[in-house]
Amino acid sequence: MARWNTCNILHFAPDAKRLWQFDAKGGGFALTREQRVAHTEKLPAKGVSKNWASLWQPKLNIAWLPLENVFLRVAELPASSYEETLSMVELQLEKLSPIPVTQAVWTMHVLGTHTAPPKGDAPPETLQTVVVVIAARSVVEEFLGKLERDGYQADRLEVPMLDQLEAVNATEGAWVFPMILGTQNAALVAWWSGGALRNLSFVTLPAAGDRAAELKNQLAHIIWAGELEGWLQGATQWHLVADAANATEWENLLRTGLNEPVKIVAPPATADLAARTAKRAAASTKSQLLPEEFTGRYHEQFVDRLWLRGLLYAGVVYAAYLVVYFCAVGVLGFKTGKLESQVASLGGAYTNALQLRARFGVLKERQQLKYAALDCWQTVAEALPQGVNIQRFSFTDGKHLALSGTCSPDQIGLISDPNAFYDSVRYAKQKDQPIFVQPAAPSDQFFFRQQGNLIYWNFGLELQHAEEDAR
Repeated sequence: MARWNTCNILHFAPDAKRLWQFDAKGGGFALTREQRVAHTEKLPAKGVSKNWASLWQPKLNIAWLPLENVFLRVAELPASSYEETLSMVELQLEKLSPIPVTQAVWTMHVLGTHTAPPKGDAPPETLQTVVVVIAARSVVEEFLGKLERDGYQADRLEVPMLDQLEAVNATEGAWVFPMILGTQNAALVAWWSGGALRNLSFVTLPAAGDRAAELKNQLAHIIWAGELEGWLQGATQWHLVADAANATEWENLLRTGLNEPVKIVAPPATADLAARTAKRAAASTKSQLLPEEFTGRYHEQFVDRLWLRGLLYAGVVYAAYLVVYFCAVGVLGFKTGKLESQVASLGGAYTNALQLRARFGVLKERQQLKYAALDCWQTVAEALPQGVNIQRFSFTDGKHLALSGTCSPDQIGLISDPNAFYDSVRYAKQKDQPIFVQPAAPSDQFFFRQQGNLIYWNFGLELQHAEEDAR
């Protein structure tokens, strides 16, 4: 029960196709929807088809096999496990089946147990009543083809009469269940004796003639067979399980043909039978009425369908991604083109701005160089000692100052001594900021040589603002 989430029951009624949909709840199945679909229309695919959700919410599809296509047999076997009972039924199948075993499909249902009277000194034996359902393989395959054309792939094939037999809580006697077999009025007669089901037989009513006599004749043959086999003894109590529409006709026929009282019992609702079928099928093992090749083929089709849908969804997602991608590329391309047009329209103004900026830079540099040269000249003039001559004052590249001159030998100290002319120029400040960059080795920047009675000296310095501009 736990492995199924929903269950569908399909019944081909004479007037229409009837579909019940159940949800697994509280150890059983609760009806959620009931539909009637005309025979000329297909079943709603959304309710019966299986998709990705069926992997974690399993769906059980059951179809009721029409009773005119099945044979019901009752077997009494020793109480045992299901597998052993299945083997015992298989051993007796040639005796039970009215058609060749190789051309038949079958299943069984255990309908309770009872204790048999002791035989001789042997202790009482516990027996189980087994209802064997037999159908021709060709008929089942034709019915499955009909279901497939309606888009319904059945997981199991069941017979509703098994659930109806359990629903009526039958006691001793004969129980008549009216029904339509194909286009003919018929009834299933179930015989209970000794607390166990002994026989299941179909009786049919002719379309014309003495219907009561024909019914009496068919029931008489069953009674004789029961007496010969020993399970029918004494008078039979008759029960008619029918609704108001069928009860009147069948009660008159039974009273007329048998001249015995008939007790009328209300049948269970069809939806209740469907719920019972769902519960029984969900709790049992696989049904042998559905050939294994169909089960395997349905599973392969289900897996293939999931793969194809997965690929389809992946293709849709990929196509949507491509649409979004190309839309984004188009939007960005439009914005890029718009920006390029703006750049092109601003190209002339931008070029003029660059030219003005370059001119401004040149003029600013000239101004800086002009004032830098004057600052250097003022600094040298203020620091130059008397008697010291400057022969060359050079200001190059807007950042290099070179001085050279002459002095007498006794005046060299006025130039090279600490805090003398060289240091005064080198450490000169303007607005508390040094004018020149301090060399790592000051002595390497100052040179002098003596020639005759004159000392020739020279040194070079670099302006501070030139280093900042370089950075």
